[in-house]
Amino acid sequence: MIVVQYILPALRVAIAKELIEKFELRKIDVAGKMNVTPAAITQYMKRSRGDTASLMIERSGNVKDLVSDISRDLAEKKSPPDVLLTKLCRTCRAVRSEGLICDLHKEAMPSLRQVESCACSL
Repeated sequence: MIVVQYILPALRVAIAKELIEKFELRKIDVAGKMNVTPAAITQYMKRSRGDTASLMIERSGNVKDLVSDISRDLAEKKSPPDVLLTKLCRTCRAVRSEGLICDLHKEAMPSLRQVESCACSL
């Protein structure tokens, strides 16, 4: 639930932002590449979607590198969909292994606040 509700939208924010700012793509083109609506891209750019975990994503150099790789592949049409999905899964694993979602888990499940080690890094 945490990944679907918070992490994937934050990754979409980062990817959309990079496609628009670095690769200078139009929102409608980004929407097509990401298989979402142009309205969703607008919401990602305004951070009315995906804002909760966006700062966590931005703090990780490793995750930012993985996002850049996905963005480049989307912009340059380098990878087929199955490869892009694999890269997205790798990015989610990096978010988890770096413990970036531990605070979200603890917020969703207050009983985890008393646990010293997080299962996210497993």
